[in-house]
Amino acid sequence: MAWKKVAEKDAVAPGKGREFVVDGKRIAIFNQNGFHALDSVCAHQDGSLAPGKLDGDIVECPLHFWHYNIKTGELLDYIKGVKLQTYNVEVKKDGIYLDV
Repeated sequence: MAWKKVAEKDAVAPGKGREFVVDGKRIAIFNQNGFHALDSVCAHQDGSLAPGKLDGDIVECPLHFWHYNIKTGELLDYIKGVKLQTYNVEVKKDGIYLDV
């Protein structure tokens, strides 16, 4: 894995998420009590999680209301054992970096 700058520090508003394409992968970065990153594609029907509603550490997919933990990537309902890949995030003076 390698650290890659993906955005400026102010690119993701507090309490929101935003999707970025990094090395061909759709990754959602959430600014919720720190920055958290995970695969942006919902396991249900490939909807983006980035615009989903946040409630604490939980994001709700805006298409069909599946819920994921933004820190662990774990799906919290419907299918046990489903987990999206998460990524380490580091915020530096010049931006937001992911370990991809």
